Amino acid sequence: MEPAAGGAHVQGLLGHPRGGTSRPASPGESPLQAASRELREELGITPTLGRLLAVDWAPSTTEGDKVLYLFDGGELAPETVEDIRPQAEELKSVTFVAPSEIPDRTIPRLGRRILAAIEARAASAPVYLEHGQAPSDVAA
Repeated sequence: MEPAAGGAHVQGLLGHPRGGTSRPASPGESPLQAASRELREELGITPTLGRLLAVDWAPSTTEGDKVLYLFDGGELAPETVEDIRPQAEELKSVTFVAPSEIPDRTIPRLGRRILAAIEARAASAPVYLEHGQAPSDVAA
C-alpha cells in the first residue's frame, strides 16, 4: 500500500516486519479474504485489495511449509492513513518507507518477497517465488 499525497504518487510500502499473519486463513476463508481481515484486525483499516502480485512458497522446518499471497493494496487516501491504528499486541508502529530501505528494515526473506511484489506491480504481472525469490530451476 502506498500513501497518497495531494494526488501525487508517493513511493512506499506497508509491510508486516516478520512477514506472518496472526493466524492462518479460517476454513472457507480465501487468501484475499484473509488478507483483508488481517488489515482490519491489525491496522483498523479496510482498503480494497487489488490483484495478486506474488505467490511465495515459504518452507519452514519449525512451522511447516506455507504458501503466501501478496495482493496490491493500492494507494491510500490521506484520511485512511490517518485512520491506521496498529493492534498493540502485534505491531509497535506503521511506517511507510522507500523500497531501497526495505532490506535494512526486515528479515531477508520478507525483504525479497516485498521487493519482488513491487517489481510485479510495476510489470503488471504476478510472480511465483520460493522463499522470497524466483526459483533457480523448474521441475519438469
